[in-house]
Amino acid sequence: MREEMRAGTVVLEPAGRDPLQAYLATPVTDRPHGGVVVIHHIFGYDRATKEIARRFAELGYDALVPNLNSREGFDVASDDAASAVRSRGGIPDDQLVGDVGVAVDHLRGLPGSNGKIGVIGYCSGGRQTVLVACTLDVDAAVDCYGAFVVGPTDTTFGIAVTGLDEQLPELRAPLLGLFGNDDKYPGPAEVQELAEILERHGKAYEFHQYDDAAHSFFANDRPGYRVEAANDGWERIAAFFATHLTV
Repeated sequence: MREEMRAGTVVLEPAGRDPLQAYLATPVTDRPHGGVVVIHHIFGYDRATKEIARRFAELGYDALVPNLNSREGFDVASDDAASAVRSRGGIPDDQLVGDVGVAVDHLRGLPGSNGKIGVIGYCSGGRQTVLVACTLDVDAAVDCYGAFVVGPTDTTFGIAVTGLDEQLPELRAPLLGLFGNDDKYPGPAEVQELAEILERHGKAYEFHQYDDAAHSFFANDRPGYRVEAANDGWERIAAFFATHLTV
């Protein structure tokens, strides 16, 4: 664990794209290290997600949370920006991939980067993490209870989202999946279907499912928080990234 870190807001200004607000947490170390893009949940770029970035910095990684709702304005409250985006059907997949690609490039360009990048996402960010791992060159991906990774279009939450069945054969990175058996989005049947597709295409994956855990069991500020599942999940995430993001 790294006790010293630097953390704060940065603005990424890639050529040909809108400026992107982000939160960057970096360990104070001279040793080469990997980076992690943290994709926030459907509720937006919030304090809880920034705390996750700082936890990765403690583990020795550069961690970057891109504000996927940046186009609503940098000074707009997270809840308000997220609500506005959801009212329009959510973040388009191509925009998401472009923004995360900017974040990946930024991490690889930081001093001390060893060039290896992981991606992790929660809730809607779990699905988006799988999409990124099917589209961009990353080294590891962690899907924390991402819904609608497989299956038909669903409008349950007022967002336009489709399954990634056609993209899954293109998965480019090992995938760690962490799910609650009491979750409905995704339910155990959807998790099993995803595993079968990955198995059929010879993809590297590792899934763990927790009893007495539903959606958002990692979120210690929400009623669904489950300490045993969350603690075990964090241990698995740390081991997974240590395997795939170190040289």
